[in-house]
Amino acid sequence: MIRFLTQTVVNIITSTIALLVAAWLVDGMTLVPSGFIVTVLVFVAASAVLSPFTFNMARKYASAALGGVGLISTLLALFVASLFPGGLTIDGFGSWAVVSLIVWFITALGGWAVLAWWTKQRAKAAAQKRAD
Repeated sequence: MIRFLTQTVVNIITSTIALLVAAWLVDGMTLVPSGFIVTVLVFVAASAVLSPFTFNMARKYASAALGGVGLISTLLALFVASLFPGGLTIDGFGSWAVVSLIVWFITALGGWAVLAWWTKQRAKAAAQKRAD
């Protein structure tokens, strides 16, 4: 349960950072402050639902695409988030591609960093417990 909550908080934080960085770097992306929180929450929820679905579909029908599952899931989650009015708009194919890459990279990097930190903390706690 704690791992799930930690992962959810990390996903929200990394998604927030990723969307802000992408909006700052890509001219074809617009984030409206009044809808930003909804955009982040919809993106995180869509990612959580679409990632396993995309993985299973790729494994079943296109095993060569398994390496790009995270990128495909990110693109789909961005599309779902853009359907909610007043938050996120992305114009043009190039912008969609670059925004997907930026958001995927930042969220993946953040997830890996937190996983490494979490593992280190658990190892420290286990070592301290054995020492006591």
